[in-house]
Amino acid sequence: MSDLGERIAEIEASPKGPQVGAFFDFDGTLIGGYSGNQFYRARLRAREVGPSELARTLLAVADMRVRGADVERLMRTAIAVWEGRPVDDMEQLAERLMMQRIAGMLYPEAVELIDAHRRMGHTVALASSATRYQVAPLAAELLIDEILCTEVEVANGVFTGKLASPVRWGEGKADVVREFAESRGVKLGGSYGYGNGDEDVPFLQLVGRPRPLNPQPGLERVAADRDWPITRFAARPGTGLRPLIRTSAALTGMAAAAFVGAGVGLLNRSRRMAGNVATSIGSDLALALAGVRLDVTGEEHLWSQRPAVFIFNHQSSLDTLAIASLLRRDFTGVAKKEAARDPRFAPIGALLDVVYIDRANSKRAREALQPVVDRLRDGISIAIAPEGTRTPTPRLRPFKKGAFHIAMQAGVPLVPVVLRNAGQLMWRGEVLVHPGTLQVAVLDPIPTEGWRVEDLDDHIADVRQRFEVALEQWPTDTHPAPPPSPPPRNSGRRREAAAAR
Repeated sequence: MSDLGERIAEIEASPKGPQVGAFFDFDGTLIGGYSGNQFYRARLRAREVGPSELARTLLAVADMRVRGADVERLMRTAIAVWEGRPVDDMEQLAERLMMQRIAGMLYPEAVELIDAHRRMGHTVALASSATRYQVAPLAAELLIDEILCTEVEVANGVFTGKLASPVRWGEGKADVVREFAESRGVKLGGSYGYGNGDEDVPFLQLVGRPRPLNPQPGLERVAADRDWPITRFAARPGTGLRPLIRTSAALTGMAAAAFVGAGVGLLNRSRRMAGNVATSIGSDLALALAGVRLDVTGEEHLWSQRPAVFIFNHQSSLDTLAIASLLRRDFTGVAKKEAARDPRFAPIGALLDVVYIDRANSKRAREALQPVVDRLRDGISIAIAPEGTRTPTPRLRPFKKGAFHIAMQAGVPLVPVVLRNAGQLMWRGEVLVHPGTLQVAVLDPIPTEGWRVEDLDDHIADVRQRFEVALEQWPTDTHPAPPPSPPPRNSGRRREAAAAR
């Protein structure tokens, strides 16, 4: 049994260049489950599956599982019902299911393997028996351009209900990998293959470095006989009783802190004090009750230059708690207007005087940002996610200009706060927090004095690149620690009494 570190070290020691291939199966290998199930469930929810189709599908599944029949009958049964359906409709469904469900099934360890191959300049390809519509949206998120899959026939923008290629299952997958390698000059003898199913044996034995991931029993036996190293990933977090209890406790803790903060604010007639008490106490308490610890590097940059615009990559509702725990006091945020109706966020948002923007109305959004500049000039820092929304995978989305305009107009620095694994602890589509350690890297403040509007795109690209580098080359000199405490108000020095926290 091999661990992820061994796999990555092996990749980094291999030759560089596109002549080395890295072929990844999809269902069960990149994701912990089957994408086809999500599409079928979507059709069931939409009441698009009639009794006769359901019966044919169940018979095809039984034939495959019980009798060991080829998957082709099941695929042809599934594709036949696509006849007459516009391709655009399927593409929209595929994108929606990726965002809402399939990306949440992604193994983060698989992303690290893909990234290791990309850094080496290898030819990364996805090889799957699934259709392009099942795999293409997530492949795009993972920056995989080459897709070797079962193709579906299209005429005049609609499906014919027929297959346009052999089903890429078993020998069919091996054939398409072989054909692709020959056409692209990829040397299979020095290439990698990743799969989990018993049917992946023909494809894996093509390459010089077969590497089963989470193998099924049949593949595991073959791997043992042929001395193929096996790697297993941690199971994706489920919806058990413990996460439910922890999440409920965390929400209760936040609500209690908001109540205490409001009381303190009323007594002192200070909204800022109310927000500071609520966020510092509430975020720490909620994280502790949820079982989440922060592993922070670059903590000194949280306090070295304030006020500032703190920008963070956004994959999870957990990000909000982490940012509150890190910044602690004298800050507010910018959020989409829908967050004002979220009972988990609204009480703290009210105390912090968060600025809500309407992303559907760009003119109003720009107008709403002027009060943010005024708050910065009054000494209040701002926290904002430049991607504008939670992302379905660890990949960064394009950065919007709002945060950069704000910092430039107010003449304050930008401070990048990079969150590495928030989506593993609480994916964008989840309501439950899973215990673990959230890794945070606070990068050097970036001064904005002298910036010009005409150069803003270049500045945004540079800042985004700093996030990319941090995510790919994560600092290793960190250790799990409680949330950082701010320096005393009468001193610019960091608090040294970490042991007292």
